[in-house]
Amino acid sequence: MKKQTLCGLALLMLAGCSDSEVGDVSLGLFTLKDIKLDSMIDPVVTGVTCHVASVEADLSLSDPSDSSISCRQTGEITAQMIAQIDKSKSGEVVFKKSKSIFLKSMKVRRIYDPTSQTLMYLSYSTKETSGSFKHSLSTVPLWGTEAYIQSSQKAQ
Repeated sequence: MKKQTLCGLALLMLAGCSDSEVGDVSLGLFTLKDIKLDSMIDPVVTGVTCHVASVEADLSLSDPSDSSISCRQTGEITAQMIAQIDKSKSGEVVFKKSKSIFLKSMKVRRIYDPTSQTLMYLSYSTKETSGSFKHSLSTVPLWGTEAYIQSSQKAQ
């Protein structure tokens, strides 16, 4: 019975591991919480990289909901890429990370603003914490990219 319990705990701990993790900052000697930094390349708009920081507690069943996101253009963004994305007002989930065995997760959603030709990346928790859904926003303007130039030319 003890072997099964240990295996279960090991699997839970491994489930929190991520191959997109690029940083791990301890919050102190007397806490089991760390700030994990993940790097994510947008699967459709591959010229965008987002970095997400979130608090994780190694021996807790539920991680805090706080997160922060920063996205930048790190490569080419083409009109073909923009043509493939969901352009609805709710956009689409491009990254998801479990934050609890109780169905809480942190998601990153891409939303396109056609007026300003900007990609918005919204990081948010799927579970209310202290009366609030935690969230953070980062934007990537298409200005100066092939996608922006082609869109402008089509409008003329």
